[in-house]
Amino acid sequence: MTDYEVATAFLGEWGHFQQQVFFLLCLTVIPNGFSGMFIVFVADTPPHRCVIPANVNLTAAWRNHSIPLELDSNSGALVPSKCSRYRLGDVLSLSDRGFLPGVDVNMSNVPTESCLDGWEYDQSVYISTIITEWDLVCDDRWKNPLTSSIFFCGVLTGSFVSGQLSDRFGRKIVLFVTMAIQTVFTFIMVFAPSWPVFCALFFIVGMGQISNYVAAFVLGTEILSPKVRTIYSTAGVSLFFAAGYMFLPLLAYFLRDWRMLLLGLTLPGFLYVPLWWFIPESPRWLLSRGRVEEAEAIVRDAAKKNKIKPPPVIFSPLQNFNARRVRPSTSVTCSVPQTSAGSPSRCGWSALVEIPAYTLSWVMFRWWSRRLSLSSTLFMGGVFLLFVQLMPANLVYLSITLEMMGKCAVTTAFAIVYAYTAELYPTVLRNTALGACSMASRIGSIIAPYFIYLRSYSVSLPYILMGSITVASGLLSLLLPESYGMPLPDTISHMQHFPGCCKKTPYKLTNTEEKEKVAEGTFSLEQGASLLSA
Repeated sequence: MTDYEVATAFLGEWGHFQQQVFFLLCLTVIPNGFSGMFIVFVADTPPHRCVIPANVNLTAAWRNHSIPLELDSNSGALVPSKCSRYRLGDVLSLSDRGFLPGVDVNMSNVPTESCLDGWEYDQSVYISTIITEWDLVCDDRWKNPLTSSIFFCGVLTGSFVSGQLSDRFGRKIVLFVTMAIQTVFTFIMVFAPSWPVFCALFFIVGMGQISNYVAAFVLGTEILSPKVRTIYSTAGVSLFFAAGYMFLPLLAYFLRDWRMLLLGLTLPGFLYVPLWWFIPESPRWLLSRGRVEEAEAIVRDAAKKNKIKPPPVIFSPLQNFNARRVRPSTSVTCSVPQTSAGSPSRCGWSALVEIPAYTLSWVMFRWWSRRLSLSSTLFMGGVFLLFVQLMPANLVYLSITLEMMGKCAVTTAFAIVYAYTAELYPTVLRNTALGACSMASRIGSIIAPYFIYLRSYSVSLPYILMGSITVASGLLSLLLPESYGMPLPDTISHMQHFPGCCKKTPYKLTNTEEKEKVAEGTFSLEQGASLLSA
C-alpha cells in the first residue's frame, strides 16, 4: 500500500492547484462567520415600556407618570418599569378628578397591572427585531435565549449527521448541499410569520452552518500538503470566518430592520454555486472507498494545473483500507467551552479580537506542541475569565479588556482544537470524528445563552463557572496524544495511543501490508473523542 503523502509529493507544496483549493474553501467559510452570530442583532431587546393608548384622555402630568419606577439591578438607579404600568382605570379616574401625581396622590398606593395593551420600543438603534415584532419580553422573555439554544440544537444535530454522511458519500457533496441548506433556509427566515416558525427554520440553518464548516475543514485538510495544511486548518479558515464575523456589525449598522438584515446576509450565498466546478473531491476519501481511478484523475488534473508531469502510476491497489472494516465504539464528552459576542455594542471588538487569536493559533500550531498549545490557551482563557469577577465595578474598561483577552485565548484554542482533531483521526473516520466532537461541544453552546441569567443571583457567577470549566478543560487536554510532526493517519491503526505521551511512533506504510490492529482492539475512537470538541 502506498502512503498518500509520499505518492503525491511530486505536486509540490504551493502550486496553482493548492492555491485554488485553499482560497476557494476559505471563501465557503465566510457565511459561517455571520450566520451563527446574526441572532445578536436580530434578537436584541431594545428599551421598552408599557403602551398607554393614545385615545385614553389623560392629562400630560398623568401620562408622564403612568409607568412606575423600579430599581435597575445594573446601574442602581430608578428607571421606568418595563413590564408594568399603573392601573389605567384608576389613573384615568384620578386624572379626571384633577389630582396631581406625586402632589395630591402617593404613587406607591396606586395599584399596578401588566402591559395589557402591549409595549412601545425605543427605535433609536433598531427599526425592528424579533423581540419587538413578537413581543418576546416580560413573561415571554424566556423565548429569547431559547432561540439561540434551538440554533445550537441544530448545530448539534448537523455535527452528528453530516459527519457520517460525509464519510459515506463524500466531502464535496455534503459541503455544497449544506451550503445550500444554510443559504435557502436563512432566506426563508426573512418571511417567518411567527416565533415558532422562525425557530424551526433557525434550527435547520444551524444544521447547515456547522456541516458546511466541518466539511470544508476536512476537505482542505485532506487535499493540501502538510505545511499548507497547518496554515489552512488554523489561520486560513479561521481568518475567513472572522472576516464574515466582522462583516456582520457593519451590515447591521446600515440595515436596522431584522428582515432586511437577514436578506442582506443571504444574498451572497447564491454566489457560491459556481464553486462546484472548481473544488474537487478529496482523493484521500476516494482511496478510502476504493475509487482509485477517480482519485488519480483528480491528482493528475492537479499536476496539470501545477504544470508538473505525473508518474505513470500514482496509487497502488489498496488493501485493508475500507471504512467497512472499522467498527469502533465512541464515547464523547465536551471539554472546550463556547464563547459568544455578548452585547451588540461589543460585537465589533469581539470580532476584531479573533484576528490576532487566529494568527497566534497558526504560529503555535506551526512551531509548538499540539497538546501544550491547546492546554495553555484554554488555561489562560479560563484564568482571564476568573480575574474578571475580581475587578471593582468602577474599572469597566479593565473588565472588558480581561473579557477580550479571555475571548482571544479561547478563540485560539478553538482554532487549534479543530486542526488537532483532524490530525488525530484517520481518513476513514475523520469527518465523522470531527462532527461527533463538534456535536458534543454544542451541549455547552445550548446552555450558554442562559448563563446571563445567573447574574440575577450573582454578577460573578457566570465568570466563575465559565472560567473554571475552561481551566479544567486545559488541564484535561494534556492527556491527549501528541501529533506534532506526525503524518496524517489514513486508517485506524495509524492513530496514536491514548492517553498521550511525549514519545511518538510514526507509522510506516510504503510498499508494506498494513497489520490489522482493528481486530486486536488496540485503537479505538474513544481515545481522543473523550476529550476533544469543536
